[in-house]
Amino acid sequence: MRWKQFLTPVKSIDVDQARAYMGEKSPDELTILDVRQPKEYEAGHIPGAKLIPLPDIPSRLGEIDSKKATVVYCAVGGRSRIAAQMMAGQGFSDVYNLSGGFKAWKGEAAFGAEEKGLELFTGNESVEETLVVAYSLEEGLRNFYQKMQTRVSNSDARSLFEKLSEIEAKHQKHVFDEYIKLTGGSVTREEFEKNIVVKALEGGLTTEEYANLFHPDWETVSDIIEVAMSIEAQALDLYLRVSDRSGDSQSQKVLRQIADEERKHLIQLGKLIESL
Repeated sequence: MRWKQFLTPVKSIDVDQARAYMGEKSPDELTILDVRQPKEYEAGHIPGAKLIPLPDIPSRLGEIDSKKATVVYCAVGGRSRIAAQMMAGQGFSDVYNLSGGFKAWKGEAAFGAEEKGLELFTGNESVEETLVVAYSLEEGLRNFYQKMQTRVSNSDARSLFEKLSEIEAKHQKHVFDEYIKLTGGSVTREEFEKNIVVKALEGGLTTEEYANLFHPDWETVSDIIEVAMSIEAQALDLYLRVSDRSGDSQSQKVLRQIADEERKHLIQLGKLIESL
């Protein structure tokens, strides 16, 4: 490999700058690239990040769209700087190294291997089938919040679960409205829901898996919000990973729209936890 690829200067941005930059870009405009090893990615990664370990970058550059902006990160910023320099040397004009890496991120994160949750989607679904799966995942989470509302004794926790349930109901309505718009059909909500099979919560994990990850106190508002943020981050991550492998352009577009809604919900929850 030419030394020029290691010497090409690249811009570095800190965590706050990266968050602001990511917030301004849609999934169609930005690639978040994780150049750590698979086990590091599995333990925690920025939602929506594509994993290509640093040693694989030279042979897998074709998997990254050079027309998109790219934010590259690793654990602390060293490997990602080298990867960003390689990419810049190969014609990536809008690439940024995340200084401090994932260690400095300290924010919403997704967990699990690249294949986690993908069993819920084949990648060959029509846009209508994609919306049915998305609605099912929203239903799983709404049911969970409703059940928890009846099980906790703390009134603040009960109110929060009720609010979270209502938010998921709104998400479901958006998904259903999109289904009607695309199909031009007159199916009722009740008829549509006959297709629903709840296999997991949003993000592809079960309630038990989320609980085992965080061991939350379900009576504590801050713990509930932390878990809700994790679920939304996981959902954002899953929808973006599925969109990358979808073979249907309409499905890909819808998945990215849903992912963008999850991103907005994450921002709302972040503001809520800051207000506590």
